[in-house]
Amino acid sequence: MADKKPILLALDDDPQVLRAVVRDLRTRYRNDYRILSTESAQEALSTLTQLKQQQEVVALFLSDQRMPEMLGVDFLAQAKVLYPEAKRVLLTAYSDIEAAIRAINQVGLDYYLVKPWDPPEENLYPVLDDQLEAWQSQFIPPFIGIRVVGYQHSPKAHQIKDFLSGNLIPYLWLDALTDPAATELMALHGLGADDLPAVVFEDGSVLRSPDLVPIAEKVGLRPHASTNVYDVVIIGAGPAGLAAGVYGGSEGLSTLLIERRAPGGQAGTSSRIENYLGFPSGLSGADLSRRAIAQAQRFGVEFLAPQTVASLRYQAPYKVITLADGTEVNAKAVVLATGVDYRRHPAANIDQFTGAGVYYGAANTEAHACRDKDVYIVGGGNSAGQAALYLAGFAKDVYIVVRTPDLRETMSSYLIDRIDEAANIHLLPLTNLKEVRGNEYLECVVLEDLDGSHERAVPASVLLIFIGAKPYTDWLPAELLRNERGFVLTGADLQRDPAFKQQWRQARPPMFLETSVPGVFAAGDVRAGAMNRVAGAVGEGAMSIKLVHEFLATL
Repeated sequence: MADKKPILLALDDDPQVLRAVVRDLRTRYRNDYRILSTESAQEALSTLTQLKQQQEVVALFLSDQRMPEMLGVDFLAQAKVLYPEAKRVLLTAYSDIEAAIRAINQVGLDYYLVKPWDPPEENLYPVLDDQLEAWQSQFIPPFIGIRVVGYQHSPKAHQIKDFLSGNLIPYLWLDALTDPAATELMALHGLGADDLPAVVFEDGSVLRSPDLVPIAEKVGLRPHASTNVYDVVIIGAGPAGLAAGVYGGSEGLSTLLIERRAPGGQAGTSSRIENYLGFPSGLSGADLSRRAIAQAQRFGVEFLAPQTVASLRYQAPYKVITLADGTEVNAKAVVLATGVDYRRHPAANIDQFTGAGVYYGAANTEAHACRDKDVYIVGGGNSAGQAALYLAGFAKDVYIVVRTPDLRETMSSYLIDRIDEAANIHLLPLTNLKEVRGNEYLECVVLEDLDGSHERAVPASVLLIFIGAKPYTDWLPAELLRNERGFVLTGADLQRDPAFKQQWRQARPPMFLETSVPGVFAAGDVRAGAMNRVAGAVGEGAMSIKLVHEFLATL
C-alpha cells in the first residue's frame, strides 16, 4: 500500500479567505502533502477524530483566530490532544496580535501570521517551510496497518496474533496494561476491557473480541469455496499440501486447498530451516510458506483459510467434504495433508496456562514477550532446537529440558553445534517437567530429576512445548484405515492390515499414497511411514498429484 501523505489542515469561517489559503497551500505543497480545509471548527474536530482512527498523520494546522463557533486558539488546544506533534499556526488580524502572543504559551502556538499574507512567497511560504522542516526533523512515521490491542497473557489474543503472523499479515501488538499507545487507541475507538482483544484495521474499523473468520474476511482471505465441485481437494497447507497445490494447479486440475490455521504447518513456525535443498543459508518456515502460496495461487489454486474440515464421506462418484460452517464441497479426488499436532504435556496445571505463558510450537509469535526473561523449552527435537536458537536472541536465558542424557539421539548435529556455541542456552538433561504454577498467567515451572531425587521450582515467563506429535486424523471416517498411533495407512502398508480385504473393492491394488478409500491419498507427516522432513513432505505432495491423475483416468 502506498504511503499516505501527511495532511495540512486549513480552517477559516470566511469562504473567500479559506479559498485563498487553500490555493496558496496547494501551489506550494501539494506534491508532498494532502491539503484539507473546512469553514467549521466543529466539523474540523470531528474530522480529526476520523483521521486519527484511520491512522492519518497531520503535519500542520493553519487556523483563523476569530470564528463564531470557537476561537482559533481554542480549536488548536483541542486539536493538540489528538495530534500533539503537529505544528500550530494562527491566522490573525493585526488587532488580535496580543491574543496570539498569549496563545504561544497557552496552547504551544508555533507561529502566528497577520492577514493579509500577500505575497505568499515572502510572507507565507518561508514561515510554513520552517515549520514543516522542523516537523519533518522530529517526525517518526507511525506503523500503518492492523493493530491488535489486548492483554499479553490472553489465550485469545495469542490465537489472533498466531493467525496473523502465520498468514504473513503484518500487525502491531499493543499491550493494554503496559503500552500508552494501547490506552490511546482504546479511548479513540471507545474500547473497554470486555472488548479485548480487539483488532483495529487501517480504515478505522474495529473487530471486538473476534473469531478468526471475520478477521480472515477483512484481510482478504477466503474462508468459503467459490464452487462446489473440484478435481482435487487438498486438506492441509503444510509443505505436503502446498506442493500438491502447486502441482495440481500447474497441471490444469481445478484445485482447492483448505487450511484450518495458516499455511506452512509445523514447518511454518520454524525460524530457520537449514537443511532444505537449494537454500545453503537456510530459510524460515514463513518464507517457504509465502513462496509456495504465491506459486500455487499463480497457477489458479483456490485457498481457503481459516477453514476446518468436519467430515469426509464417499457419495458416488464424489468425495463429499463437509466444512465446519456446514457447507459442502465435492471432490473427484482428495489429498490428506493435515500433518500432526503437538502432543499435550501431562504436567499438572498445564492446560490452565496454555496461551497464557505456555505455548505449543509458537516461538515466533511470542518472541518479544520473551525479551530479557527466562524461557524454558521442553523437548529435544529439531523444532525445539530451532526455537531455542531463535529465542536466544530475545531471552535472558533459554533452558532446554530433556529426559535424555544429551541431544544426540533426537536433534541434528548442526543444531547441537550451534546450541553449544550459544552462551545463554543451557541444557537440563535427565529432567522432567512436573508442574506449572501461576495466578492468571505462568510464573514458574517445577522440574524434577528423572530418578526423583531432586525437585525444584524455578521462575519462568514462557514455556514452549515440543514433545512429539500426533496425527490430525480424529475427524476421519472409520473406513479410512489408520495404524495404532492414528497415522493413515497407504499403499502396501494397507494390504497388511486385517481390515483391508473387507473394505477394498477395487480390482487393482491401492497406489503408493492411496488410502483405504479409493481416490483419497495421504501425503506428508499424517501418513504412516512418512519421512518427517520438509523435503520428504514436498516430494510426497508432488507425487500425490501424479497418482491423482492416474486415479482420475480410471473414472
